[in-house]
Amino acid sequence: MTHPTVLCVLLNFRTPEMTLRAAEAALADLHPLGGELIIVDNASGDGSFEMISNEVAARGWGEGGLVRVVPSAVNGGFGAGNNIGLSMVRSDGQAPDYYYVLNSDAFPDAGCIAALVNQLEADPKAGFACSHIRGEDDVVHTTAFRFPSIAGEFVDAARLGVIEKLLPKASVPMAQPHETCRVDWSAGASMMIRKSMLDEIGTFDETFFLYFEETDLCLRAGRAGWSCWYVPDSRVVHIGSVSTGMKTKRRMPSYWYDSRRHYFIKNHGRVYALAALLAHLAGGLLHRLRVGLAGRRPQDPKWFLTDLLSHAVTPYRTSPEDLS
Repeated sequence: MTHPTVLCVLLNFRTPEMTLRAAEAALADLHPLGGELIIVDNASGDGSFEMISNEVAARGWGEGGLVRVVPSAVNGGFGAGNNIGLSMVRSDGQAPDYYYVLNSDAFPDAGCIAALVNQLEADPKAGFACSHIRGEDDVVHTTAFRFPSIAGEFVDAARLGVIEKLLPKASVPMAQPHETCRVDWSAGASMMIRKSMLDEIGTFDETFFLYFEETDLCLRAGRAGWSCWYVPDSRVVHIGSVSTGMKTKRRMPSYWYDSRRHYFIKNHGRVYALAALLAHLAGGLLHRLRVGLAGRRPQDPKWFLTDLLSHAVTPYRTSPEDLS
């Protein structure tokens, strides 16, 4: 009996120590499966590639092709960097059955990867299996989602209980499931992807510099008849936003707005994208009216609605400098 093969793709951008920690956790869980690991350095330009390569050699991870470190010539973003790994094969020259995309600040628990493989093995039309994510403080992260929609834009921007009750299936974030279930999409921090599905629908759309790329990929898969599953028995610790610096930024970066706009226009057309924008603006204004009357500050980042509107009418402004 042959066992399914797994190739883990780990993308680094200026976090070499963290990436090596994630690689160590992944290798421990890949070992029982005979899996291999590709570390892609996304044109960090800070010596990350050399440091990781030297450390992989020093630890003996490179023997037999267990771990390979490859450079990207440019920083094209999350999707572009991962696509380098998703184009690679195992050290024996054979394509894997599954690719396991893991963030550089995510650390799988024992049995995490096997649980994802088992889910895909059990359902030949399952294209993705994604993990339960928690922080280092054991706080569970919301990682089970519905696809964005006009109604969802209004509900999530308004943050008003009565509206959520009127439209209970509109909000993009779902209540976190306690058992394995089908979802529209899940976070790409720990995602098992079926290779044969990628052969059919393609890999990440590299127009997305960061954010919405896994949403788009799952939507394309769903339209082609593939499913995405949330597997709570597959558990990962995720620090989050280490490479992007989003935890310390008080204003959303340009690439978030660019990605949001591209997602809606690409998948639903310009009229729908405009309606989604207006719905979000209406919900956001309602939220600001409510919190203003209560003497509180809006929950959105600084200048959020202004930036959202500005990016809707101007060319894309994404650049790698957003991550510097």
